[in-house]
Amino acid sequence: MTIRLRRRTAVATLAALALLATPTVTAQALSGPAPAPASASTPRELPRPTGPYPVGVEVLHLTDHDRADPWVPEAGDRELMVSVHYPARPGGPGATAPYMSTEEAEVLLARLGLDDDAPARLSSLATHSRTDAGTARGRFPLVLLSPGFGNPRATLTSLAEDLASRGYVVASVDHAYESQGTAFPGGRILTCAACDAVEAAPDEASAQKVRESISTGRAADLSFVLDRLTGHRPAWAGSRTIDRHRVAAAGHSIGGNAAASTMLADPRVDAGINMDGTFFEEIPASGLDGRPFMMLGTTSLHTPGGVDGSWDRGWQRLDGWKRWLGVEGSGHSSFTDLPVLEDRLGVTLDPTVTLSTDRQVRITRAYVAAFVDLHLKHRPQPLLDGPTPQNPEVVFNRP
Repeated sequence: MTIRLRRRTAVATLAALALLATPTVTAQALSGPAPAPASASTPRELPRPTGPYPVGVEVLHLTDHDRADPWVPEAGDRELMVSVHYPARPGGPGATAPYMSTEEAEVLLARLGLDDDAPARLSSLATHSRTDAGTARGRFPLVLLSPGFGNPRATLTSLAEDLASRGYVVASVDHAYESQGTAFPGGRILTCAACDAVEAAPDEASAQKVRESISTGRAADLSFVLDRLTGHRPAWAGSRTIDRHRVAAAGHSIGGNAAASTMLADPRVDAGINMDGTFFEEIPASGLDGRPFMMLGTTSLHTPGGVDGSWDRGWQRLDGWKRWLGVEGSGHSSFTDLPVLEDRLGVTLDPTVTLSTDRQVRITRAYVAAFVDLHLKHRPQPLLDGPTPQNPEVVFNRP
């Protein structure tokens, strides 16, 4: 698939990504002087994983024959693309996996136009995952990841690689017709019909209903992925390494809401994380059956008594171990790869963010890993007991 793109500035290019990450980004927030372009010394790779395991990856195309696609019913059965990152054996064959295809990068950046080489530079960003890598010995917990609305699963790659290097199998899910562009078999690039449904809603209440249906639909998607990875005749050859009794769901933005929705619908999911996502499907008064849940987000929106009241209500209804962590100086996209893409392409998405890219990456990785280490591996995590001098940006909210 080829898309003809107009030449524009690099700032306009990556502004498209910011708009995908959060529908509330304004033109004013994206304005300001463009930074210097990325230099020859700028790393052309994602941040290195921090755990002891090498990382392998396999991409799966899954079809749920029991459900029609909710956004394009004429397309037939519900389809998903899933990247499975896993602890791998050292050495052996396998090429380094691409960050995303050039066609996906073209669609992702097309709306605002860009320099001619930007899709190639984005798609060629080096990962730290090998294809066809053998699985490491042992049994590992499973983490299901769901991206923000409009974002492809690739935008959670750095987190997925880090968790895999620490001894987790991580399944990052692209939900059909819910990203700006995802490659499916047969040369198809599926675009965001769900975005069109939100935009077509006659009022905000109707738009909220659509967003709620996105969250509950993603819960069904994640449960189906769990079925296909841990049930009879699993879709992934390495599924024997998954400990199906240790499962967490996590996500960014509406994907974070989907983590809670999945826990509500599926008792097999033991723990969940919402990274800066509004609870469009709210946590009920009955809670999550005592299962642990963490809310990790910005301090500009998700603060006690703040604009997003869904976090206040959610916090009160969580009936198990819980944490509400705010990261000062962060933005909505700080919990994804987008800050890394800013650095690598030499642009600024959100000038209100004051944290360095390194701090954004380190904080997200550290607190997500601590949560799953505590609740899936049952290892004590002092990092989650309260504020630390090493992480002064992280605020523990206890309303």
